[in-house]
Amino acid sequence: QVQLVEPGGGLVQAGGALRLSCAASGRSFSSHVMGWFRQAPGKAREFVGCITWSRGNTVYADSVKGRFTISRDNAKNTVYLRMPSLKSADTAAYYCAAGLSTSNIPRLYTYWGQGTQVTVSS
Repeated sequence: QVQLVEPGGGLVQAGGALRLSCAASGRSFSSHVMGWFRQAPGKAREFVGCITWSRGNTVYADSVKGRFTISRDNAKNTVYLRMPSLKSADTAAYYCAAGLSTSNIPRLYTYWGQGTQVTVSS
């Protein structure tokens, strides 16, 4: 059974930092792209960024480029989203997902984690 498990959310003050993780299991993801999305209440799911599992190539949304960093640890089958300098606008439920292409479109990702809440207080 494929599982993407995302611990690591929480409440943080503006300017603080969090690191989310996404542990993947149940199949090989070596040919997959791992994406991070977020969804604030009343808004559509938004692409944050993604990383290719094989080469570690990354793509970021303009809203987080230069601030958030995605990395992966192949030995642990885990992908990370490092989020420094958090703003209240970053408050959302964050989801990791696995798909077969580098894309910012949620429906192109096959597997999804359950999501973890990140709340940034100002």
